[in-house]
Amino acid sequence: MSDDTARAAELLANHRDSIDRLDAILVYTLGERFKHTQAVGRLKAEHKLPPSDPAREERQIERLEWLAKEADLDPEFAKKFLNFIISEVIRHHERMRK
Repeated sequence: MSDDTARAAELLANHRDSIDRLDAILVYTLGERFKHTQAVGRLKAEHKLPPSDPAREERQIERLEWLAKEADLDPEFAKKFLNFIISEVIRHHERMRK
């Protein structure tokens, strides 16, 4: 194995280790986020509030698009990601109302 190939393999392993750590952070962060959205869902159900808040969702999407640009992440990807999360939260909130 040449020195260049060995260095590339080392760099690749380092990047993959970072990706694995970041994946864990994402999963645990989503878990924490959903704990809070579940609490919101219980409050909404107890007080007979609608499961979704379109005005807040729009503000959140705008905020996430701005954050994505700041982070040099494709804003459309960030928007799709948040829309997926929002749809899951609403689905949970609707189940709580039943």
